[in-house]
Amino acid sequence: MFQLGKTIVSEEIIEKDFLCNLSACKGACCIDGDAGAPLEPDETKILEAIYPKVKPFLRKVGIEAIEAQGTFITNEDGDFETPLINNADCAYVIFDKNNVALCAIEEAYNQGEISWKKPVSCHLYPIRVQEYTEFSAINYHKWQICDDACELGKELGVPVYKFVKEALIRKFGEDWYLELEKIAEKMSTSK
Repeated sequence: MFQLGKTIVSEEIIEKDFLCNLSACKGACCIDGDAGAPLEPDETKILEAIYPKVKPFLRKVGIEAIEAQGTFITNEDGDFETPLINNADCAYVIFDKNNVALCAIEEAYNQGEISWKKPVSCHLYPIRVQEYTEFSAINYHKWQICDDACELGKELGVPVYKFVKEALIRKFGEDWYLELEKIAEKMSTSK
């Protein structure tokens, strides 16, 4: 672990390799698990505002889940997350012709309907951020459904922090990311 500004960063985001391999996993991270995607408080307002523009991209079961539960839910710990369809798929999941899980929010973004890409927690994956009073903890989340992504990342030499560069800049800013790159460079030359 090392400190960077008001963040405590796991060295694993520099040491581990990762590159999503959707052809292998079929977007399992959006349909496996027992909770929705974590949301920041301001993202709940964004979801409410963009829902009318995202709705045409959703599956019928996704619309039903959102209209029954809301555009977001509050879990038992008081944290916000996306609603689920029958305690499985994220309500915002859609599937392409190859049955790969995609995000309806991101599809609406890609089509120019909205200017918000998707929840930052989804954009950052496999990095998870835990907010504390004084700092944010940045950790690599290992999940066996992403083994193919780890293999592809290793094969192509893409460390986690480079894979999620855009999301890290979105969350922490460009200056923060440039400092992270310097630390990563020092770590690689000291080995």
